[in-house]
Amino acid sequence: MEFLHSILDLVNSSEVNVYSAGFKLALSLVLGAVIGFERHRRGQIAGMRTFALISMGATLAMLVSIYIPQEYMGLKNGDPGRIAAQVISGIGFLGAGAIIQSKGSVRGLTTAAGIWIAACIGLAVGAGMYLIAVIACALIIFILYKMSSYEHKLFRGGESKIIRVKIDGVLKDISHLRNILDEYKIHIQDEFVKYEYKQEITILNFVIVTRDSSPDYIKLFSKMESQEPSIRSITLTNEVNN
Repeated sequence: MEFLHSILDLVNSSEVNVYSAGFKLALSLVLGAVIGFERHRRGQIAGMRTFALISMGATLAMLVSIYIPQEYMGLKNGDPGRIAAQVISGIGFLGAGAIIQSKGSVRGLTTAAGIWIAACIGLAVGAGMYLIAVIACALIIFILYKMSSYEHKLFRGGESKIIRVKIDGVLKDISHLRNILDEYKIHIQDEFVKYEYKQEITILNFVIVTRDSSPDYIKLFSKMESQEPSIRSITLTNEVNN
């Protein structure tokens, strides 16, 4: 029993030792892997291994940040947050790599935010804030797992989509097509127009958000075709065609 108490004292010690460092690294591994599991389940590239390594790396940075002034400068003379502070800014480069911008569509922002907060959890574990790190991890899982379905229900029909219209000839006036979309209570977030002068084709990309429930796209497209007979095709997609 005394041995167990002595181990617990070493683990909870404010000074860096083998027992406390091992426990902190193991805990940050578990917490990072839990977040990574949810991201992997959603089909994201960054999964359990990535998040576990990020969390452990941040914990190790915090341990080194505490250890150096503890061993070489004295606890009162050093700055234990100096090395750890660089993790906050440095992890941004890794998060930026998780963000994919493809033809008007941006993916990976949630994963990038998860990477950043996983690093913060690692720092918290490294500083000995075990309970706070566990609570933060639980809240992150709640946000990623539960709030996604709540968000979908709350903003149902409010997803961004792209209506791609291919028209024969160079069409300079597209106001009549905008009016049709407005009729169906569809908000145009952005629009991209491409003219193929040699082939005499106009390609329109309307980035839209529906205000209410999803409109009847079949009726919408039929009306667009009746108002503009030179339409060759209409497509509902998630990517802009450049």
